[in-house]
Amino acid sequence: MDLLLQRGEDALEAEEYGVALEHFTALTDHAPDFAEGWNARATVLFRKDLYGPALADIRRALALNPQHFDAMTGLAVILQTTGLHAEALEVWYLLRAVHPHRPELEQAIGMLEVEIGGEAL
Repeated sequence: MDLLLQRGEDALEAEEYGVALEHFTALTDHAPDFAEGWNARATVLFRKDLYGPALADIRRALALNPQHFDAMTGLAVILQTTGLHAEALEVWYLLRAVHPHRPELEQAIGMLEVEIGGEAL
């Protein structure tokens, strides 16, 4: 698992998305209960603008680990990217409840609150 994850992460960092997808797919095939494999593959799919398959992988990662911070962050980003701002804001609020002192969460929440017509706190 570690080798496939590392090779996939190296390929992702090098923006070799096809190679990364192959490694992460092999990882999810060989370790279907490993949430990080699903989340990593979702990241590649998102970067390839394949939001539906990315959401499916995030759903799987969160089913395996409901508090997977990166998967929840990915969900919020995809929702926001696809124009589902109110839904994205709900996920950002959940993330803030788990990690209340992360400045990037406050920034995302503030921008969305203003964008959907609310007030930034």
